[in-house]
Amino acid sequence: MSKLKTAFIALMAGVMALVSPLVAPALAGDPVIEAAKTEGIVGEQIDGFLGIVGRADPAIQRKVDEINAGRRSVYSNLAAREGQPLSVVARLTGEKLIADAARGTYILDETGVWRVKN
Repeated sequence: MSKLKTAFIALMAGVMALVSPLVAPALAGDPVIEAAKTEGIVGEQIDGFLGIVGRADPAIQRKVDEINAGRRSVYSNLAAREGQPLSVVARLTGEKLIADAARGTYILDETGVWRVKN
């Protein structure tokens, strides 16, 4: 394995270790969002943000926007601290959120198509 690849893997492991405790408040389960996830209205996206699967009530859209703003703030702070692009921090978090998502949750992966997690 090249030194560059090893360094990148170490960096990403470090970012993931830092992301978990810092992102927790922005990722905390909101009962409205959790219900919307269960109903298939809201899902996790590979980019680290919540998304609306189809159509949603304006109140749910506002809640998604609010949570995504919190996530963006946390990702931005962490990215600045680690000298990484926000997109890298958000993507790594998105991968973890999708991996940790419950079965039956809608997820939007790199293909850009919503699917139900098995």
